[in-house]
Amino acid sequence: MPAETSPAAVVGDTEFAVRGTGAPVLVVHGTPGGIDVAEIMARFLPSTEFRVVTLSRPGYLGTRIRPGHDSLDDEADRYAALLDALSIDRVGVLAWSGGGPAAYRFAARHPDRVRSLVVAAGLTGRWEPPAVPAPVRIVGGSAFGAALARLAARLLPALVVRIAVSGVSTLRGPALRAHVHGVLRDPDRRSFVVDLAGTGNTSGPHRAGWEADVRNLGAIEDLALAEVRVPTLLVHGEADTDVDPSHSARAAATVPGAELVTVPGGTHFALWDHREARALQARVREHLGRGAL
Repeated sequence: MPAETSPAAVVGDTEFAVRGTGAPVLVVHGTPGGIDVAEIMARFLPSTEFRVVTLSRPGYLGTRIRPGHDSLDDEADRYAALLDALSIDRVGVLAWSGGGPAAYRFAARHPDRVRSLVVAAGLTGRWEPPAVPAPVRIVGGSAFGAALARLAARLLPALVVRIAVSGVSTLRGPALRAHVHGVLRDPDRRSFVVDLAGTGNTSGPHRAGWEADVRNLGAIEDLALAEVRVPTLLVHGEADTDVDPSHSARAAATVPGAELVTVPGGTHFALWDHREARALQARVREHLGRGAL
């Protein structure tokens, strides 16, 4: 985490950290993840413009699962309680992927706490883990695999980027090679993919969160998206295979006034790894700052 980020702390069983002094923004990571992923997501939010609040979602890293109180609505209520503890009235919210459903529920249940909402490649319907080959399960679901992924990220970044991008997109052949080449040549895009690759594990301190997400995201029936009444910006790569673009299309058709940006050739990481990532991020920064005093 950047030097100006406060040391991670826990309040009300929720692990969080804060950096910056500008417009408050709550960053909600995906599945799996943790506060480390939230900070990677938020690197494009400068501390001079935003007060960035990162956290670990329930069951991940330092955030404990509360038995009997582990639904998406319970998670949304945790966000409100964290803001209370930090004396923050209203925030912009940046959510990604499996963090999207809880972010939508937070905006619907606590509209007075949400200034603006950005959801990148967010789920809006039922989800279940994809079937993966045994070697991938070993790397993604064990402590040994986590250590191997971190080592590969340091020693074989080109291979790591190629595997990561191909695993979350339809890009193949020349399109995949061109995308990987562009990512490797750009320090910001490269660091996002490489650093993220070392975090995507479902074992150890991620296990309880992963199991809760499998349970909760697999049971989604209706997020009551029509009840989200805050300015909402949706970003989704058209080549995303991790979360089908139809999820954001559903939100765009249901959330009143929502704006959808579909990214041509964009992967599941489009907001961060696309060739137009800087322009996308500038648009997101503008949206997250809306209504800030």
